[in-house]
Amino acid sequence: MDLEEALQVVGEFGPYQKQAVVVLVLTQVYMACQSMLIVLVGTTPPYQLRQLDSATPSPEEHSPQIVFTEDVDSIVTEWFLIKQQAYKVSLAGSLFFFGLLLGNVIFGPLSDKVGRRPVYLTGLFFEVLFGYVTALAPNYEVFAASRLLVGLMNGGIGLVCFVLTQEYVGKSYWAMTGTLASMTFAVGISLFGALGYLIRPWRSLAMAANSMGVLFFLLSVTLPESPRWLYSQGRREEAEEVLRYMAVRNGNPANHLVLQRVGAARAGPSGRPSVGVLQLLLHPVLRLRTLVLMYVWYACSLVYYGLTLGAGETSGNRFVNVAMYGLVELPAYPLCIYFINKHWAGRRKSMAGFLGLAGSACLLTMFIPQNTEMLLNVTSLALLGKLMVSAAFNITYVYTAELYPTVIRNAGLGVCSMSCRFGGILAPFVPSMRALHQSMPFTVFCLSGLTAGCLGLLLPETLNQPAAETLEELERPAPHRVLESKVKTRVAQSVLLL
Repeated sequence: MDLEEALQVVGEFGPYQKQAVVVLVLTQVYMACQSMLIVLVGTTPPYQLRQLDSATPSPEEHSPQIVFTEDVDSIVTEWFLIKQQAYKVSLAGSLFFFGLLLGNVIFGPLSDKVGRRPVYLTGLFFEVLFGYVTALAPNYEVFAASRLLVGLMNGGIGLVCFVLTQEYVGKSYWAMTGTLASMTFAVGISLFGALGYLIRPWRSLAMAANSMGVLFFLLSVTLPESPRWLYSQGRREEAEEVLRYMAVRNGNPANHLVLQRVGAARAGPSGRPSVGVLQLLLHPVLRLRTLVLMYVWYACSLVYYGLTLGAGETSGNRFVNVAMYGLVELPAYPLCIYFINKHWAGRRKSMAGFLGLAGSACLLTMFIPQNTEMLLNVTSLALLGKLMVSAAFNITYVYTAELYPTVIRNAGLGVCSMSCRFGGILAPFVPSMRALHQSMPFTVFCLSGLTAGCLGLLLPETLNQPAAETLEELERPAPHRVLESKVKTRVAQSVLLL
């Protein structure tokens, strides 16, 4: 039997898989806290400077002249990161996101070659370790370096963690587990806002946010290797052993479970070359998918973070604001679960539709007065746009995992996530385009969402289609590819008309 048939015998989402997925999904709370850490520990309270008649003193001499008018304990108040030193707060945040970029590039291909479990456990261990370095940093330089390393591990294990939630279960549950992971990340952002409200000293907050990682690491040690990865590597006996263990834990003994042979991804007696990142561009099917997905991920990130920064300009309690940024995403995930499993919507149309709605919401802001007090105002449309792009982002993650074969899935996700990080890096610069025209930022978001939605229609539908394990399976003719070619022709004609 093949792997999908074996999972039917074992149980596609039995009690054991539910336990494993719960551990992996809850780890998203820890990763969300690390991602949002700089928002609260880098708080800059109001302050006053006592002017001196003498020449401008050095930072060490200048520090005692600073009077903070609000009782806030942060890296700003401890290391006096104001005036010429204020850029260091943003730099620490940028280093974290740069680490995410490196983690996506390094950990994706590494887990495809070495395995999901060892890469995940190693990354989680070092993220917890570097997280404690952050909390105990004696100076800014150590703090900034630790944020880079935490970001490196966070980006890597986030990718592998998501893939494991998919590969432990049957394909019919991929959409649900992927959505749960994204939803839990949003909940983690909200919980971090509550944690920050309860724990004000920044070192104590960093310590508390990081300590939950120890619990998740201990729980993750019991997780097995992905049977899909073992099977794709030609390690059939080991995959059978993992599946039998799952079957026993699910109460469905499968002593006679035997998998059919599959072409190994590594070089074997046939002399077939190993699968690497270059296959994403060399393989004709993967090349189109990768280029389109890279732009879709980039656009999702640009619109998502850009709108988040715009919504963050509103005044209010910073802890409530952090929680709101997470809560506004939650309605997006039930929408995803509903639409992507409907035959008339599926993955492709749902992703394209939500991107189009996000772009349309940004388009409508151009016709709304800036200071209107109506219910339909710029802020509500921006939040609606964020809701829509959050849904598109979640579908894109699930959809991307289904479009790549198992042997190169992590590498594909890693490359796409890398383009996503570039969108996040550029997003803060978009608001400055208001100097050209007040509506210019929303014009950028509008065009990004609409073009990404159109290009997404070039991809094949994966709903109710068998998951590819090897590159060879991509070359087999399938009924949906006839429709795919028609869609490509129509979209190409539409783009030319534009």
